[in-house]
Amino acid sequence: MDMNIFEAKKINKLYANHQALKDVSIEVPEGLIYGLLGPNGAGKTTLIRIINQITAPDSGDLLFKGKPLTAEDVMRIGYLPEERGLYKKMKVGEQAIYLARLKGLNRPEAVRKLRFWFEKFDIQPWWNKKVQELSKGMQQKIQFIVTILHEPELLIFDEPFSGFDPINTNLLKNEILKLKENGTSIIFSTHNMGSVEEVCDHIALINHSEKILDGKVESIKNDFSSNCYECLYMGDYDKVQKIVDSEFILEEHKKNHTTHYMKASLRDGQENNVLLAKLMNEVTITSFNKVVPTMDDIFIKVVQEASVNN
Repeated sequence: MDMNIFEAKKINKLYANHQALKDVSIEVPEGLIYGLLGPNGAGKTTLIRIINQITAPDSGDLLFKGKPLTAEDVMRIGYLPEERGLYKKMKVGEQAIYLARLKGLNRPEAVRKLRFWFEKFDIQPWWNKKVQELSKGMQQKIQFIVTILHEPELLIFDEPFSGFDPINTNLLKNEILKLKENGTSIIFSTHNMGSVEEVCDHIALINHSEKILDGKVESIKNDFSSNCYECLYMGDYDKVQKIVDSEFILEEHKKNHTTHYMKASLRDGQENNVLLAKLMNEVTITSFNKVVPTMDDIFIKVVQEASVNN
């Protein structure tokens, strides 16, 4: 049975008259990337702050590797907040060493590891520069390095790609995937649904302080898919139009110079091979695929439905 590195059970948090979290429970499996999603103000950051013991829940239980979360466990967690927090007037290398030592590394070990990562990210020339001389993206690289340097068992990234260009986004994304391959468990909070599809194994969606969706990414996408199929074909456009009009639900049909595009939904009780067989009798099929919704489609649909129900 898969182990959970972290569990939150029925977490509640109230700020004045605002319910930030209401009976929120999540289970973060070991060695996977767990996406924590939701609109602005949904409660994601509050939950992350509770995990890091920056603030405490009003009620509920927090477990780290099956035992109640303690202050000592925070040393086994790495946290990269959305709001960056480097000291602007300190030199980069000096500050990175200081932050590494706060996480339990001695100075020689910190310097050795930092030199490795600075070389890997091609930022060695910035070692003796002041933080205020660095671009926002460069500062984010520094914070990413000091977040992972002590090799924590659980990493929490809050919008880690914010402000990065595509090249550096890809660089960071690859490093996050390598961390997972090496056994690190990761909570990944973002608004970018494309990033979720690329890196996350499991997601939880929080909206208006409550969890409204939870599960493996592929399972969720399959659950939200319909009996809708896309087809590219070469042949008689009008014949295909008649076939679909009479027996299926035509969603879209486009005529191109050589290869035409068609999207149709099956009626209740029909199977996709029936549609495919009828089409193959008349035209040459070049591709035939089930339409699977993106995480962006699912996010919008679930949040809108939850808003209507509330």
